[in-house]
Amino acid sequence: MPTHVVVGSGATGSALARLLADSGEVVRLVSRRGSGPEHPLVHRVAADATDTHRLAELTRGARTLYQCAMPPYDRWPELFPTLGAAVLTAAERSGADYVMLGNVYGYGPADGPLTEDRPLAPTTAKGRVRAELWQRALDAHTAGRVRVAEVRAADFLGPGALSPFSLLTAGPLLAGVPAAHLGDPTTPHSWTYTGDAARTLRAAADSETWGRAWHVPSTSHAPAAELAAQLARAAGRPLPELPALDRAALAGLGRTDPVVAELVEMLYLYDRPALLDATDTERRLGVSATPLRQVLAELTTGC
Repeated sequence: MPTHVVVGSGATGSALARLLADSGEVVRLVSRRGSGPEHPLVHRVAADATDTHRLAELTRGARTLYQCAMPPYDRWPELFPTLGAAVLTAAERSGADYVMLGNVYGYGPADGPLTEDRPLAPTTAKGRVRAELWQRALDAHTAGRVRVAEVRAADFLGPGALSPFSLLTAGPLLAGVPAAHLGDPTTPHSWTYTGDAARTLRAAADSETWGRAWHVPSTSHAPAAELAAQLARAAGRPLPELPALDRAALAGLGRTDPVVAELVEMLYLYDRPALLDATDTERRLGVSATPLRQVLAELTTGC
């Protein structure tokens, strides 16, 4: 019988499964393909997380259900509500605590660092999806049906992480092919290491403080251009020319790439400072950010 169930075997879900298993806890890792890290205490299961009955069965007896899965980026409004409802219902039926991996989209544009007590005020379709997922979970918590918490991350860094920076800048830079920046590369921006997201998810579940959000401590607040330069130095590569993609450029590329097309509405996060304040997480959960040099070393070696 698993101690924990993790839905989603992407970079953060896999990091969380390894973290829990390395501490001696049994993990059931659920994904459509049954993928994930090889570990004697990680039991990989191929299942559709939108099948509420099946997921509730897989979660029965578990202490915590972690939701780290994400539908295709260009289909969030269509698919995310169904996924979120299924995982939340599975947590309710199984009696497991429920911890969600979220992001900053629900806050909308902001001046100054984001704190967890900031009201959600999304201005985009994907932001509204994120805000609604949390509100439905919070309503279930308030009604006494399940204990919930959300861990909110900034743009992800780390091997296998998916973010605009990894897709447009880091990946191409390391592969030696043309790369670009999204938005204004000189504005400060928070970056989340996937391992830190995993540690914050676990700490949130262990804290016994429910019905609230936690921010992942950022491994860096450097502008994208500075981060790219540090990555190039860590990889021993010259920094190539990195053109900045504005709204018009993204719209043009989006005609043939549906994922890039979805970045247009989120451009406000990259044209102005987007900083995540994780003071409360550091103080109350005892989680601190991994040094950037370590993250860059992992990116350059792929592990």
